[in-house]
Amino acid sequence: MFKGFNIKYPEYEVITPQTGLSFTVRSLNVSEEESLKGSLLTPQKITNHLNSCIYDSIEKKPAQVKDYKSFLKKTTLKDRDALLYGLYHISYEDIRNYDITCSSCRKEYPVTIKASETFNYTPYPTKDILTKIVKVPLPMSPGVSAYIRQPTLFDEAESMKFLGSRPNTTTETITEILIIQKFTQDVDTEKQAAEYTDQNDILDAYRTLPAKDKRAIHEKYQDEFGKYGILLKMRTFCTHCGHDETVDIDLVSQFFRMVYSS
Repeated sequence: MFKGFNIKYPEYEVITPQTGLSFTVRSLNVSEEESLKGSLLTPQKITNHLNSCIYDSIEKKPAQVKDYKSFLKKTTLKDRDALLYGLYHISYEDIRNYDITCSSCRKEYPVTIKASETFNYTPYPTKDILTKIVKVPLPMSPGVSAYIRQPTLFDEAESMKFLGSRPNTTTETITEILIIQKFTQDVDTEKQAAEYTDQNDILDAYRTLPAKDKRAIHEKYQDEFGKYGILLKMRTFCTHCGHDETVDIDLVSQFFRMVYSS
């Protein structure tokens, strides 16, 4: 009867870029890969399985992360990117057969490179990002302001559960409104404000915005929150026409590609 191997899995320390917490993750095993393969049914299930997979791979975690729920509440979406990179790096190392579409000749070609050679890291300068709220007056909607934040994995999971069954609501749209804590609107000359904090109200309000207002929200988010995190960038040369360009690697897609090819 098999009683298990005495295996010491490879480990990798990750300092999350937005919350500044230290995690040590270990390599995936075959059983965990098989579980992930069975998760590719809906976008919501992919997210849930990905979060669980990352949490289960953690060997060392900060004191404030006591269980799975606190992990979700203390980890931002940008932090998850860094943890996923650590898990990918220690499990697979190479980015293999990643398909690039040349921006010049539009033909596809595959590339292979070490993940560590693509890694770019920009940390948030303080540790208050989970409490930071930024007001964004909307340029095309006088008297209306959006209040933005950095969402956590818990925020994402709750929004997917709450809004995921709404008709004509895509995962992309839910992800876009995660950064909005509330909308306010001045309703009279005394500047009394109406607040919209319910997720259904936020979604409905977001859908009515002029395109320039949407752009203003996301540009402000990028400046205040979004630029802090990791990017996987790679310089590449088209094998068809020789065009030289720098491309961003989609880590989630590459991660599941590697899981399926294993």
